[in-house]
Parts: sequence; C-alpha cells; structure tokens
Amino acid sequence: MDSRVENAVYDDMNLYITPESFIIEPNGGAEVLVVGRHDKVTRVQPASGGHLANLRPTRRICGVLGTIHLLNCNYLLVATHRLFVGVLNGAVVWRLAGYDIIPYIPNAFQRKENETYLRMLRQTLDSKFFYFSYRYDLTNSLQRQRQVAQSRPEVSGLLQSAEQRFVWNGYVLRQFNCDKMEKFQLPLVLGFVSINQVEINGQTFFWSIITRRSVQRAGTRLFCRGSDEQGHVANFVETEQIVEFNGQLTGFVQTRGSMPFHWHQLPNLRYKPRPVLVPGKDHLAACTLHFKEQIRLYGNNVAVNLVDHKGAEGELEATYARLVREMGNSQVRYESFDFHSECRKMRWDRLNILIDRLAHEQDQFGVYHVFDDGKLVSTQTGVFRTNCIDCLDRTNVVQSMLARRSLTAVLQKLGVLHVGQRVEHASHIFESIFKGVWADNADLVSLQYSGTCALKTDFTRTGKRTKAGAMQDGKNSLLRYYLNNFADGQRQDGIDLFLGKYLVNDSEGVFVPSPLDSKRGWRFFTFPSVLLIAVAMFMISMTYPAEFNTENLLFMLFWGAMIAVSATGILHFGVEFVQWPRLILPICFRDQGH
Repeated sequence: MDSRVENAVYDDMNLYITPESFIIEPNGGAEVLVVGRHDKVTRVQPASGGHLANLRPTRRICGVLGTIHLLNCNYLLVATHRLFVGVLNGAVVWRLAGYDIIPYIPNAFQRKENETYLRMLRQTLDSKFFYFSYRYDLTNSLQRQRQVAQSRPEVSGLLQSAEQRFVWNGYVLRQFNCDKMEKFQLPLVLGFVSINQVEINGQTFFWSIITRRSVQRAGTRLFCRGSDEQGHVANFVETEQIVEFNGQLTGFVQTRGSMPFHWHQLPNLRYKPRPVLVPGKDHLAACTLHFKEQIRLYGNNVAVNLVDHKGAEGELEATYARLVREMGNSQVRYESFDFHSECRKMRWDRLNILIDRLAHEQDQFGVYHVFDDGKLVSTQTGVFRTNCIDCLDRTNVVQSMLARRSLTAVLQKLGVLHVGQRVEHASHIFESIFKGVWADNADLVSLQYSGTCALKTDFTRTGKRTKAGAMQDGKNSLLRYYLNNFADGQRQDGIDLFLGKYLVNDSEGVFVPSPLDSKRGWRFFTFPSVLLIAVAMFMISMTYPAEFNTENLLFMLFWGAMIAVSATGILHFGVEFVQWPRLILPICFRDQGH
C-alpha cells in the first residue's frame, strides 16, 4: 500500500461543540476525536459510539492544528480555510487561509492580559505562509523521506514521521497528549512552496521549490542572530528543488542560516546597528556543534559566506574563518566571497566567479534521484550552506544560481535538455517562471524574518540590477528600519508563544509579575515630548514673527538647540525606545540588567 495513504491525515471534518466537549468527526471516517472542555482529556473513539446523536455540527473544518494554554483557559486551534497550491508527487499541497481559536470555557472569567496573548497568537497565525498536505510530508526532503521509511517502517502518521525542526505547530499538537490521534494531527510548514508544470523542448515536467524555516532559534531579524548554546542558528532555512518527469523524481537541497557562533546586532535606533561578538561565550563549541549536526543531516558542507570583508561584518567574517580552521573538520570547507565588493557598480556578472569556485563540489554532491517504483539512482552527498548578514538578499541570489546550475545538469540527465544545452537558454517562458519563483522565495522568507520583501530581487527576476530595483530596495530598507525598531518585539513574542518557548503561568499578575507589565523609564516619555515641543516652537518662531530681530534669532537658536539635544538623547539611549520582546528578552540584553 502507498505509505502516503497509510499516513494520510483527515482532510474534511465536522466540528461539534457541546457544553462538555469538542467532537471532531471526519467525513467518511470510522472514528471521532473527543476533547474534554473541562477535564481537558483527549481521546479517539469509534464513530458508532452514539456521541453525535441528535447533534448538529457547529462548523466544517479542514484540519486540527493544536491546543494551547493561556491565562486560566485552554484554546483549540483549527484550520477553517485553505488555498490550493498544486500537486506534488501525486499529493495536493495547500496553504492555510483561515483558522479559528476556540476557548474551552467561553464564559469563564477572562483577564485583560489574555487579549494580549491572543493578539500575539493571531499575529503569528495570520502569516500567509503556512503550508500543509494531508498525504505528503512537506517537512522532509525526498531523500529524508526514503531514509525515514527504511529506518522507521513502523511509524504511522505525518506528524510522527515529520522532521520536527520544520513543524511549526509541533508544540501545540503535542499538548493533546493523545497517542492514537495521528490521523487528526496536521503538521504546518512555514516558508514557501511553488509547484509548476512547465515545458521545455516539447517535454512536460513538474518543477517545484519547497522552502522550510526551522523552529530552532526562530525569531525576527535583529532579535535573533547567530547561534545558541546547542549550535542552533537563527533564520535556518532548507530549500529543496524538485523535478518530476517520466516516473522519476530528483531533489536538490540547499541550506542557509546565520553565522554559527555567538553574536548579536540589537536594535538601538541606528540605521544599521553594529554586529558584535557576545563576550564570554565559547564560539568554537557552538560552531562545532552546529556543523556536527549539519554533517549528520546533509553530509559534507561548503560554508559559503557572503558578508563584507571590511568593517563590522569583516570582523565576523574573520571569526567564522578562524573557527572553521580551528575545527579542522575535513567535511567542512569555508568559501568566503565579499558580495558587495566583488559586485560593486552593479557588476553582478562577477557572481560567476563564485559559482565557478563551487562547481567541482556541486558536481560531486550530485542530487537525489529515484524512480517512482523506489529504484534509487543517486543521493545527494553534501550541501551548500550559504549566509550573508541576514541570510536573505545576497544569499537568495547565490542559491538561485546554484539551483539553476543543478537544474541544467538534472534536465540533461533526464533527457529534457540536449547535451550542452543550458536551461536559461532553452525556454524564455520557463526562464521567466524560474526567476519569478526564486524572487518570490526571497520575498516570502524575508517577510517572515525581517518584515519586508527582499532586496536585490530585481536581479533575480530580470537577471540584471536596475536603478528602479535599487530605489525599491531603499523603500524596503526604510520599512525594515521601522519594523525592526518599533514593531518586531510583539512579533517575536507571538513566535515564542506559539512555539512553546514561553509558557503562560496562571499566577501572572497575581502572585508573580506579569511580563506584559513592562515599565518604561523617564527618558521614554521625556525626550520625545521635549523634541515635539521644540520642533513645534521652532516652526512657530520661523513662521510667525513680524520681523526678524535679535530676540527672534535667539528664540530660534534656543529651540534649535533643544531639538538637537533631545534628538541626540534619543539616539544615545536608543535601546530604551525600541519595542523589545516582553516574554523572552534576548540574553545579551538581560545580561546588561534591563
């Protein structure tokens, strides 16, 4: 039997809400899921047990996403709407388009803090980039799916076989504490999925991209940098390029992630805060743990570092190079390429210098290749792990070039391309699709991490850098500045809450302090107030004097000086004006006594 059928999750269900329980009935299923609203016990029972006699369903749902405890109340999370993405290896892939958060006890006393927690939760779930499938394991690459099937043939259920690094609702699903509900548990992947039926040289095939963001050290751009003590890095993303043709499947995997040692770049109202190493940390241990795990998961690693070689980024680059040398691991090679310096004055053709350096190893690593009857042709034996400072804009450009080179080799091997023919020259239509999909991938990963679309996507979409693209990058950079300083604190809180990094305590605000009761110092109110008054008085003194004299000039100089003093004070004490996460502060910020 097809393992995808055995592991299928129910895709169409009726939700019944009674005073005692939630009852979830799969259409055509022989069992129901019963969740006690008072005892909070979850159990799977035969559908013939008479639970639904004389009941009318409250609503239709298309997935069970989990359960979470907030202040004095548990909540059931269900998927209510979905959007069709495409068909991958015979299974439909969907994007989450609607959900509901249902309280176990709706009329119970609700504290005002609970509304804040619910807003955090909704902000995370409102992301338009959660994907799922009822029959295909989106969390595992094709190669890992085969490894799981061979090493754990007894595993049933998508959640049980899933790669937990990429299951974003893993924590809330585990809170049911029910072993027999695998067909009700719907894993969500955060990232990007694009499935395309295309034609080259009269041959039709499916070309797909799956991007998976890790839940380990998940967070927002400036609040989540570098590595933790376990070697988990910020913004770790796995991207797989899949080709389906004539009963064959190929997969090419790349990864990206923050530089794997302890560093931070905390927001402080500066346009570009200086990234610095965290003092007193064992950077070599973190780097070693990270690559030990990467080698176990992917084989040999080529660490492609695209940061600047000068300034603050240069200090991090030198540290990364030194740590890789000190590790002395023959399965890790370090390749540094100063993207901005090499490609200055829009000379992006010089990226081919880097691709040529990586070509030999890319040919060695190969791709995963299998027939649909299970016959294995080849496996991918290594991975390119690419990073820049954010692992967004520069990184995506290089990954798209490596993906194009791999695709050319794969399509030649499958007989879609002629010998010596390159994919970018074979079809203008497909080349446009390829560039558009990789630019979309850049935008969506960037939106999830930084809050804005990616920079430099004009090159990815058109193959060249344009002045209009540079102007759009300027707009996105300004928006990033605002979001990273004044909005990302709550976004980070929502992620930590949804992933179970922060657990709500019912005693908050009663017997123990509530993290939501954050206090602002006197500077937070004083400096902006003085600045606003000074600006207003300066404008008045310039606009309304009947004639300029010494008194008016002194008046203007005084308020001009007050503008300068208050603005300087705001910048000097910038960290006090940033919206910080309230649930879990960055460790380096806590160490400073804030």
